[in-house]
Amino acid sequence: MGLFKRNPFGHILFLKKWLIRIFAAITHRRYRGFNELQIDGSEIIKALPDTNVLFISNHQTYFADVVAMFHVFNASLSGRQDNIKNLGYIWQPKLNIYYVAAKETMQSGLLPRILAYAGAISVERTWRAGGKDVNDKEKKDVNPNDTENIKIALADGWVITFPQGTTKSFKPVRKGTAHIIKQHRPIVVPIVIDGFRRSFDKKGLRMKKKGILQTFTIKEPLDIDYDNDTIEEIVEKVEYAIEQHASFLKVIPSEIIEEQKELDKLRQWQY
Repeated sequence: MGLFKRNPFGHILFLKKWLIRIFAAITHRRYRGFNELQIDGSEIIKALPDTNVLFISNHQTYFADVVAMFHVFNASLSGRQDNIKNLGYIWQPKLNIYYVAAKETMQSGLLPRILAYAGAISVERTWRAGGKDVNDKEKKDVNPNDTENIKIALADGWVITFPQGTTKSFKPVRKGTAHIIKQHRPIVVPIVIDGFRRSFDKKGLRMKKKGILQTFTIKEPLDIDYDNDTIEEIVEKVEYAIEQHASFLKVIPSEIIEEQKELDKLRQWQY
C-alpha cells in the first residue's frame, strides 16, 4: 500500500488503518473484559464477497454498535470463530468498511469527526433535526449526494446501516434503505444486537455498567427478488430480519421468556 493511497472519499488509507488499530486497542476490553460479547454467525462474514455487501442492524447506541462490528468483522475475516480473542486480528484491518451515520451526529465534536475518518458516510436525516422528529412540512428533501456516496461505498466495499435511523426500539424502518437495496442489489446481511444499551450511554462512548452480556447475531443474507419485490415488501423483510417488526411486541412463547430471564440475570450490574 502506498503511503498516501486514498479511498474513493479521499481518505488516506495508511491513516485510516492506524485510526482503526488505535480505537480497536482502546475499545477491546469493552467487549471482552469489562463486558462479554457473545457472537453467533461469524462464518457468514468469512464467506462474503469483498464488495457490494449491505449490513442492516437494529441500533442501540451511536458509536458502540459500529465499533463492535469493526471488531467482529475483522476477527471473523482473520479466522476467529464467534470470538474476538487476541487483538492481533486488527493489525491488518479491512479498510473498505463504511457505516451510514447522521451528519449532525458526526459533526457534534472532535471525537465524532475523528471517528468519521474511519469510514462514516454522513447523511442528512430528512425526518429528524436536533434530535427530534419533524412533521411532514418540515421534512427536507433527500440529498442526492448522500445516496451517491452510499453507491460509491458499496462499489468499494461493505456498508453498515441502521435502517430505523434511531436508537429507539421498534421504530419503523425507513424506506430509503429499501430503495438502496432495490437499486444497487447488494447482498443484505442482517445483524441483531442486544445489551449495548445497558452497557453504554446513548452515544456509546462512556461505559455505563460492567458485567453485561452483549449479544451479536449475524444472520444469513436476505432472500430478495430485486426485480419483483416492492419497497413495502423489502421494508417488511428488513423489519423481520432485524427483529424490529411490530409482531415481535405481541405474543412471545413462554420458553423464550424463560430464556430471556436467564440472559437478563447475566446482564445485571455486577458490583
